[in-house]
Amino acid sequence: MANASALSTFRHVRWGLRFNLSGMMFLEFAVWGAWFVVLGNYLSALNFTGSQIGSIYATMSLGAIFSPMFIGQIADRYFSSERLMGVLHLAGAGVLYCMANLTDPDQFYWTALVYALVYSPTLALSNSISFSHLPDAARDFPSIRVLGTIGWIVANTIVGQWLDIKTNQPLLLAAGFSVLLGLLSFFLPHTPPKGKAGEALPFLRAVGLLREPSFAVFFGVSFVITIVLAFYYNFTGLYLEHQIGVKDVATTMTIGQYAEMLLLPALPFFLARMGMKWVLAMGMLAWGIRYAIFAVGEPYGLVISSLALHGICFDFFFAAGFIYVDNEAPPDIRASGQALFSFLTYGAGMWIGGELSGRIVDHFKISENVHNWTGIWIVPSVGVFIALAIFLAFFRAPFKTGRQTEAPENQPG
Repeated sequence: MANASALSTFRHVRWGLRFNLSGMMFLEFAVWGAWFVVLGNYLSALNFTGSQIGSIYATMSLGAIFSPMFIGQIADRYFSSERLMGVLHLAGAGVLYCMANLTDPDQFYWTALVYALVYSPTLALSNSISFSHLPDAARDFPSIRVLGTIGWIVANTIVGQWLDIKTNQPLLLAAGFSVLLGLLSFFLPHTPPKGKAGEALPFLRAVGLLREPSFAVFFGVSFVITIVLAFYYNFTGLYLEHQIGVKDVATTMTIGQYAEMLLLPALPFFLARMGMKWVLAMGMLAWGIRYAIFAVGEPYGLVISSLALHGICFDFFFAAGFIYVDNEAPPDIRASGQALFSFLTYGAGMWIGGELSGRIVDHFKISENVHNWTGIWIVPSVGVFIALAIFLAFFRAPFKTGRQTEAPENQPG
């Protein structure tokens, strides 16, 4: 028995499985990246107001708040995750096509909200499918998830080099990617529901995990971290352009994605050497340092170099966080556990962060295109360090780096 357990530790991912899961991750984030970064340029060309554009962007957070909890329950109890992924992405392709042909702000808003409700659950489903079939989540997931970052970079490169961002072309590209992923999903490894009829709703059971103190601390800190993360996504571009003098903001900000891509495969090494607690703490610390550098605002090279800290911020906190949830949640509610994590982070945290960051930026506005950026960035920096102190004081995690599944399709081949 001991020898069998030891052998399972060294079980490798079959190349066919790796190809399918990697393709899923690549397209999952190519769909998102193709339109999300440049949507404001297109809507501005349609003469949408700033508040209308902001409201449309906020639909993604609303979708992450309301949709994953229900889809997670369906995946845990009724339908296989890969078929659900296929249906959602094929439906999403149709909604994206409709969005690409709308010019009325109200119609665009409601259509964008429908798309957010369709797309948001697939973020948790893609993680759940991966974790269900990987022999060792901590060892194998980063090398799969890094293809998502590459997909985001490739989609943005295609948009930047060959498409007109002031037209609907990026939305049409995203629809095309969504069709491909919808079709690919039906060829993903079968991931049947693990919950049983008559049991408590999986999402409610996932919420029940918060009774465990360290799990509650982790989710609470994740919620806070995502609130301050919204400052980065919403206003770094404006800060780089108006305060630092960067000309090509979009390309400059891909420094963070390239760092994420390079560091993610090394995540298993750090988990094995440092353990989950200190990997998560390192990710949080990088956020605080980056915001502090932004607050100082000089020298130029240091500010630009600090964008690379996004690799540590995302990989060591969010990627590691998904692994932690997978380790701690019982098998029959893992999809709902991932949905709960997405709900608190991509959903509620990002929505509150968007509202809060906008108010903070307005509070520190001096004149048109002039802000007290030092005051703006100190707010999230202090928030990170307070959250880090709470995390270090109260979080306790076993020194384990992954979970070994017993799925027969994970046999080496």
